[in-house]
Amino acid sequence: MAQALNVSDNRLPAYLRLRDDIARRIAAGEWKPDEALPSDNRLAAEHALSVGTVRKALQQLADEGLLERRQGAGTFLRKPAFDATLFRFFQVREHGSEQSIPTSRLISRAQVTPTEHVAAALGTTEVIRIERLRCLSEQPLLFEEIYIPQSRFPGFATIPADEIGPLLYPVYFERFGVFVARAEDEVSFGTADHAVAQRLGLDEGAAVATIERTAFAMTGEAVEWRVAYGRADRFRYRSRIG
Repeated sequence: MAQALNVSDNRLPAYLRLRDDIARRIAAGEWKPDEALPSDNRLAAEHALSVGTVRKALQQLADEGLLERRQGAGTFLRKPAFDATLFRFFQVREHGSEQSIPTSRLISRAQVTPTEHVAAALGTTEVIRIERLRCLSEQPLLFEEIYIPQSRFPGFATIPADEIGPLLYPVYFERFGVFVARAEDEVSFGTADHAVAQRLGLDEGAAVATIERTAFAMTGEAVEWRVAYGRADRFRYRSRIG
C-alpha cells in the first residue's frame, strides 16, 4: 500500500516532501547510525513515486550530511560524528603517521546556570556543562566547555564515564534520540586565561585558537553549544579553491 506524504506540504515538489518525510523518520529513530535505509525501489513503491524522485530526495539528504550513498551497497544513515571535525583545525598527525582521533578525558559534568550568550544560543537557562580535555600522544591538544539543554539530555550527568566514548554525538543519538544534523563553527584567536592555560599546559597569556560551535537538530533547534580552546602552535587551516 502506498504511504501518503505529508499533505500539509503538498505545495512543495514531491522530492522535497519525501525528503521531509524521511528526515522525520530519521529524527524519530527509525534507523540507527550506519544502518541501511530501504532500497530506492521500495521507497518508490511505498510513496507511489518514481525511482528518480526518490533518488533526488535521498541525494539531497546526502548533500545535507544526513545520509551516505554507497555504490552497490545502498543508502545509510550517516554516523553523527561532526564533533570529530573540530580536529580539521589542528595538526593531529605525529611524524607522518595517519590522522587519529585524540583521546578524551571527561573532567566534569554538572547542571549550571549558563551565561546569557549560552542561554540565548540554546534557548534555555537549564543546561548541563561538560568539561573535557582532548590529548594527542598524552599531550593536551584541546580543552572544551560543552553545554547541552537539560530537557533534551536528562541524566547525561550521571552516565558512567566509561560508557561515553571520544565522540559525543553518537551518544546523543543512541541514548537520547538527538541526531545532530549540522553544526556551525566560528574561529578566532586570543590568549589563555588561568584555567585554559592550566588545562593545556601553557603559560597564562599564551596564544590560543578558539572555536565556538553551535550544533543543530534536523528541526533547526540548537542542541549543543561548545567552545574549544587549542594551542595556537598546532592550529592549521587549509582551503582548496577551484
